[in-house]
Amino acid sequence: MEPNTKMGSNKTGIDMSPILSKEMIEGSKKLKLDGADGYTNLTLLEQFYLDNDDPLGSVPMPGTVKGVVKSATKMLTGHHPEVFLNKLGERLAFERSGVRIYEQLILKCEHMAANSMDGLKLPLEKLQEFHDQEAEHFYLLVECMETLGGDLTAQTPDADASGVAASGLMKVIMDPRTSVSQSLEAMLSIELTDNAAWELLIKLAEDMGLSDMADKFRHALQQENVHLETVKQWYEESVREQGIMRLS
Repeated sequence: MEPNTKMGSNKTGIDMSPILSKEMIEGSKKLKLDGADGYTNLTLLEQFYLDNDDPLGSVPMPGTVKGVVKSATKMLTGHHPEVFLNKLGERLAFERSGVRIYEQLILKCEHMAANSMDGLKLPLEKLQEFHDQEAEHFYLLVECMETLGGDLTAQTPDADASGVAASGLMKVIMDPRTSVSQSLEAMLSIELTDNAAWELLIKLAEDMGLSDMADKFRHALQQENVHLETVKQWYEESVREQGIMRLS
């Protein structure tokens, strides 16, 4: 059984101190909020920032003459290439992070095997295959961005938002204290997001008339589908194995 599922001296629950917890609940009932309290002031402060917000960055102008011409041509035909470049930038950042995440998961599994730790043993060769495919997807996006004259180093608005959203999941996997099972649950969320994003990217490429790119994205999505189904299976097996070991 993985260490994280064993009974231990967990003191975070309210039942650990029934007398003090009862006093805390009674105290919360006596607390009354009015218009002059700090909660209202905090709400007003949040409202101020909402009313005076700025966009989360912007999509950079193409850095080459070729890119400017391509963008101008698409705009004249009713398309908005900045939307596509924004999503390409998001996927570029996400796939780069995906490579590092798989590297960390491989390291965790190698440590688990070297120390004969309990838990589901993931096939390292399959993890390495998924890692390499994530790297392939990254370079595919690099090629597409260069074709459109986009700046590979720029962080687009959606790349920024996506990075913030995924940061918590990445911390779970990179934390040396988390188990393989907990890491797989985080990986499952990441792969679900990844698949949906590739599906959207295919549709955007088709809308832009970029059929060759759309075909390449479909191939990447096929590989991501395998990632998703495999990670889902691993996660289910890891949790069920813990339950079986506990009953035996």
